[in-house]
Amino acid sequence: MSGDRYRKVPSARLSRLASFGQLAGGLAGGVLAEGARRLAQGERPQLSDLLLTPANAIRVTDQLSRLRGAAMKLGQMISLDAGDVLPPELTAILARLRDDAHYMPPRQLNQVLTAELGADWRRRFARFDPTPTAAASIGQVHKAVMPDGRVLAIKVQYPGVAASIDADVDNVASLLRLSGLLPASLDIAPLLAEAKRQLKEEADYRREAAQLNLYRARLEGDPAFVLPATYPELSTGQVLAMDFVPGQSIESLRDAPQATRDRVMGALFALVLRELFEFGHMQTDPNFANYRWQADSERLVLLDFGAARPVPADTAAAYRRLLGAGLGEDRGALRDALLTIGFVAPQTLDRHGAAVDAMIDVLLRHLGRPGLFDFADRSFVAEVRRHAETIAADRAAWHVPPAETLFVQRKISGTAMLAVRMESRLPLRDMVAAALG
Repeated sequence: MSGDRYRKVPSARLSRLASFGQLAGGLAGGVLAEGARRLAQGERPQLSDLLLTPANAIRVTDQLSRLRGAAMKLGQMISLDAGDVLPPELTAILARLRDDAHYMPPRQLNQVLTAELGADWRRRFARFDPTPTAAASIGQVHKAVMPDGRVLAIKVQYPGVAASIDADVDNVASLLRLSGLLPASLDIAPLLAEAKRQLKEEADYRREAAQLNLYRARLEGDPAFVLPATYPELSTGQVLAMDFVPGQSIESLRDAPQATRDRVMGALFALVLRELFEFGHMQTDPNFANYRWQADSERLVLLDFGAARPVPADTAAAYRRLLGAGLGEDRGALRDALLTIGFVAPQTLDRHGAAVDAMIDVLLRHLGRPGLFDFADRSFVAEVRRHAETIAADRAAWHVPPAETLFVQRKISGTAMLAVRMESRLPLRDMVAAALG
């Protein structure tokens, strides 16, 4: 393990604020340098063009990965939800946030575990690996062995993360505002409030343990999945002890036979539909790191239930109407459902109804094909993007869907992105029709 992966997490509010100041200063310097270069070439660049340079994207991802917590989590959400919208270079840079979190130094790790489990915490284990097996936005995971030989995964939260959520979210929002990337008329306050609430839930490891136990009970006996058991006697609000379930990166499934990839992705999509229409409860974070693949048992390991939350009944009903209209290829009903669920606003339809209708037609034409839906076929994306750019160019038409819709759609879109990566082929229409009953 290279030493540069270890970096102390700034836990005090002042040091975290200073980190944002360094980020803002670095971005400003990058904007000035790039602006001068383009002016010398006779260009008149927009501020947003100067901010979205690869160099500035690297500055942002590096600083957010040092801060971790809410700041890094928001960056991860952007990188995951970008899909086919952002330029591939920027998407690749943002994707670093999913993989390049820094680790707590051993001394800081010991301070956290001493505070949570007591000064003699090491005596509770036969062995505790000080090198993390994984690091993410809110915590890092260590492998440990109990005196009786059981192998555990111990998730340890970074210090100061929970207390910094409100300030970090506000600081990221301020950066977006100052960048000019968001129009002043766009009201993102409800989304920010919901993001803060969800991040605070994710920082409560007792709550995550309860959500994991809930999903273990619901999926008991399902041959497609395996979930770890929790250990309450070794868990606190900032430490979560559970079974260490072996598995490979979900990316390794790309080398599996087509039938295996289709079966696994079919199980994941069926789970999403059950969450939406049967459980009324959804794990809303589809980060690829939350899935592991067991090649020997051909089962998918499900991890990280901090983002599991109830799905409001009216949100599930809105998705039922949306999917029903899509299956029936009823364009009028589909338009109404898009309004109800909040994907488009009345002013968007007033100003760009033709573009919205054109996108609907493209999607229905592609999704309505009989037989298996081929996720590897992205031929329709360029056409959808062309119509979407008409709306995106009109900043007065920008609209933020309700937070409940965004979190559900994040899971649906993330699962679809994984299916694209796996080049899966699924009877999607039949699966949706069966779920709608």
